Amino acid sequence: MFMFSLVVILFTLAVIWSMDLESSFGMRHLVIFLLFMATTISYATRVSMSVAIVAMTTDNDYGYPIFNWDRKIQDTILSSFFWGYIVLQIPAGLLAGKFGGKVFITLAMVITGLVNLVTPLAATKGDWIAVCVCRILMGLSQGMLYPSLHGLLGQWSPTTERSRMGTFVYAGAQLGTIIEMMMAGVLSAGPWGWPSVFYVAGITCLVLGAVWMIFGASTPSTCRWISKEERKYIETNVGSADISEKKKMNTPWKSIWTSLPFWAILLAHSGQSLGFWTLLTEIPSYMNKVLGVNIKSNGLLSALPYVAMYILSFVFSWSSDLLVNRNITSLPTARKIFNTIAFWGPAAALLGLSYIPAGHLTLAVAILTITVGLNGAHYVGFLISHIDLSPNFASTLMGITNGCGNIFSIMAPLSVSLVVKDESSASEWRNVFFISIAFYFLSNLFFILFMSGRIQDWNEPQPSKTLEDGVKEAEEVDSSSKNKTVVEKF
Repeated sequence: MFMFSLVVILFTLAVIWSMDLESSFGMRHLVIFLLFMATTISYATRVSMSVAIVAMTTDNDYGYPIFNWDRKIQDTILSSFFWGYIVLQIPAGLLAGKFGGKVFITLAMVITGLVNLVTPLAATKGDWIAVCVCRILMGLSQGMLYPSLHGLLGQWSPTTERSRMGTFVYAGAQLGTIIEMMMAGVLSAGPWGWPSVFYVAGITCLVLGAVWMIFGASTPSTCRWISKEERKYIETNVGSADISEKKKMNTPWKSIWTSLPFWAILLAHSGQSLGFWTLLTEIPSYMNKVLGVNIKSNGLLSALPYVAMYILSFVFSWSSDLLVNRNITSLPTARKIFNTIAFWGPAAALLGLSYIPAGHLTLAVAILTITVGLNGAHYVGFLISHIDLSPNFASTLMGITNGCGNIFSIMAPLSVSLVVKDESSASEWRNVFFISIAFYFLSNLFFILFMSGRIQDWNEPQPSKTLEDGVKEAEEVDSSSKNKTVVEKF
């Protein structure tokens, strides 16, 4: 009950902080809330298998099927989500940029819901390969989510509210993880058994998909619920073209790939993914094998780092908006400050964690919590910077960087298996941490040097003809008419 109450308090705090306190509740706040729910539920469905698979392979008192899956099969099932997730990142970014994100978010929720409802049947009537297929399909559907989220943020979040809104939306990942870690364990151990984990997830996704169909909108201009005043306020403060204009715009691939600010975001996303996923997937093993601390056995200790990241993400977003809106720092400076907190802070904490003597539970958990908590600053660092560079192509940029980032997420556990041969050896684990520290340090250094908060020239739609071309064409037409007149006289 304590954890549930804490989650409710944090959720309420998030809602309050996400609002523009100087204006009344508007459609932009409802859309941002729905995006937050999409992030929360999608991450909960990702985590659900990690918890449910324990119950699926353990004896139970209620007669639910038990599967004799070894560690290799379990790891294959858990990783299969990312096989599908990477595939649609860039195509989804392109399509969401041209046609709007509403339909793709709806599809992501509906497909995820249906797949979850089918998963228990796939496991009992099929085999572990059928479960992998379900996870791949879920990954494919959720591959449409983040690019669409980013595009909608570019359309709905005014510059002065962008840090808070972006953080609110993406912090749903932590809240979804916390909730699912609590609920999935309770459902699996109860009379409803492990199938209920997937049924609850499936129904929740379908309900959100239906709500999105009714209240969601890709842009303020296509929203039937918005007031004229709010629409004007948003459209004059986001720097993004409307969908009808964006359909005519060609993606400036050469300009994107030759843009140093874009590369700063891409490298930062990759560095964050490798460092953070090494942290979350391998630190529990390190603490158990080297430090003699089994953090997985304590649900509160397992959730504490996520709670810290969730709380601090809103502190960082509020601070960022305060610095920028009061002209204390410029927007790019604020992005660099908080990205540095998110990268170099954990790098320093990881270094300290790798030299802690065995048996120091309190110190180890405290450093781990600080390390994960500081990562909350990346929401107002590189993760929202795509929109700063190009509101019109934010979906495409997110598709590229998130696709590359998730490749590095998959590399995180692989790097451990390659480097660590003896799991009880502190020196071998330090080599893993040094790799993460190096990625954290170098990717943020590149971000500091080359990131820009200015909207790039290639963001704006390029007219097919310049003014000079139009004048020249008009002169040619006029000259042609005169020549025709002379010919007719003769």
